[in-house]
Amino acid sequence: MRHSILPRLLVSALAGLQLAAPAVDAAEPSGVAIIVARGTPVADMDRHELALIYKRKKRFWPDGRRIAPVNLPASQTVRRAFSVAILGHTPEELDEYWRDQYFHGELPPFVASSEEAVIRFVASTPGAVGYISACLADKRIAVLMVIDEGLPCSR
Repeated sequence: MRHSILPRLLVSALAGLQLAAPAVDAAEPSGVAIIVARGTPVADMDRHELALIYKRKKRFWPDGRRIAPVNLPASQTVRRAFSVAILGHTPEELDEYWRDQYFHGELPPFVASSEEAVIRFVASTPGAVGYISACLADKRIAVLMVIDEGLPCSR
């Protein structure tokens, strides 16, 4: 009798471990999604153009609307992946660039507190562009491109 309880306990323990493990959906998009508000007059963008926008060297969309880039906090993984992939430097390495730009009257992009804040800012601000984990993209915004395919979802 004692021997029959052990296998049941083992099966119960293993079942509990399976429930505790996070589910991974192979079809879930990964990477960093570059997002704009629906209806923004740009169908696609390359990495060079995106770098110009985030360095404040390109300021207007084709329709003349001012571009409003938004960043995540420097400590976030998605920001780091974006900065390295698009700007070629970590957020900390870009500090000197922005100190120099400040003396020329240029300010760095606005920083939103979270990916949800980026989505809301982009969806409600004409001309805004931002980036989030690709798995968080929803119908409020349009995705221009996805970069850094190896980045897991940051839900």
